[in-house]
Amino acid sequence: MSALTPLLLRGLTGPARRLPVQRAQVHSKPPQEQLGTMDVTVGLTSCFLCFLLPAGWILSHLDDYKKRE
Repeated sequence: MSALTPLLLRGLTGPARRLPVQRAQVHSKPPQEQLGTMDVTVGLTSCFLCFLLPAGWILSHLDDYKKRE
C-alpha cells in the first residue's frame, strides 16, 4: 500500500458520512379485532398443509426420486 491510499479512501468515504440518514416513521396501532383461537388454528393448519406437508412427502419419498428407470 502506498502512502496515498489512506488519503484516497478518506476522500471516497468523506462525502458519504455527511449525508443525512433518513429514518422511517413507523407507528403501529393496536389491532381492530383480536384473533381468536379458531383463527390461529386455521392459520397454522393451512401453513402446515401448504408448506410442510409437500416437503415431508418429498423427503419421505427421496429414494424413489433417486432411482433411474
